[in-house]
Amino acid sequence: MILDRFKLTDQVAVVTGAGRGIGAATAVALAEAGADVVIASRTSAQLDEVASRVSAVGRRAFPVPVDLSSPDAAAALAETAVSEFGRLDLVVNNVGGTYPRPLLESTVDFMEEAFRFNVATAHALTVAAAPSLVKTGGSVVNISSVMGRVSGRGFAAYGTAKAALAHYTRLAAADLAPRVRVNAISVGSVATSALEIVVGNPELKEKMESATPLGRIGEAEDIAATVVFLASRAGGYITGKILEVDGGLQAPNLELGLPDLG
Repeated sequence: MILDRFKLTDQVAVVTGAGRGIGAATAVALAEAGADVVIASRTSAQLDEVASRVSAVGRRAFPVPVDLSSPDAAAALAETAVSEFGRLDLVVNNVGGTYPRPLLESTVDFMEEAFRFNVATAHALTVAAAPSLVKTGGSVVNISSVMGRVSGRGFAAYGTAKAALAHYTRLAAADLAPRVRVNAISVGSVATSALEIVVGNPELKEKMESATPLGRIGEAEDIAATVVFLASRAGGYITGKILEVDGGLQAPNLELGLPDLG
């Protein structure tokens, strides 16, 4: 059966930023596909809720409340997975994000923080997980962004960091082939907490939807389903690729309205 290729029965995954939004949806989707999950984020209460949803589909979750702005903390999740579940098959580098800021207000420290949170943490966990992933023939899925390939004012730090994560995906895939596959998802506008101000404003929401070729804001499950595809045998002949799951965007679908200089 072709659907058997999408199963992840008895595999083990680490999902960062798993307390809500894309990370939470991904953890639950992986469990529904048959995997046990190590879930990490700052907020214990959110992780407990996600763990309950994982348990409800008959799989196990191990919550790790941690500040993932530290690459060392991210790297430690690989050992946690092996100690708790005995193996590691999949890493989902989902944690990340940087607030928009005008270019001239984007300090060097701000840029470095964006790279640390969006790229260095992913690298640290990937390197720590690599020996286990080589043993299991596992994979890595990085969560990048449409802003890593399109231009919009205010996104110099975030967009540059996500572009770096996308190319890091290609480079890591070359280094870890043929035993470990590494892919990324270029995410468009998804209805998570980061877009609450838009989703809660009918005028802004309509403006964003009308500027999106598919005419809607994405759902976290759109991304979670793509993670399952890339992690499973269904995506077993794919590595070093960035899948654009963005509703067809070729330009930003909501401008911040930053003025010209001068």
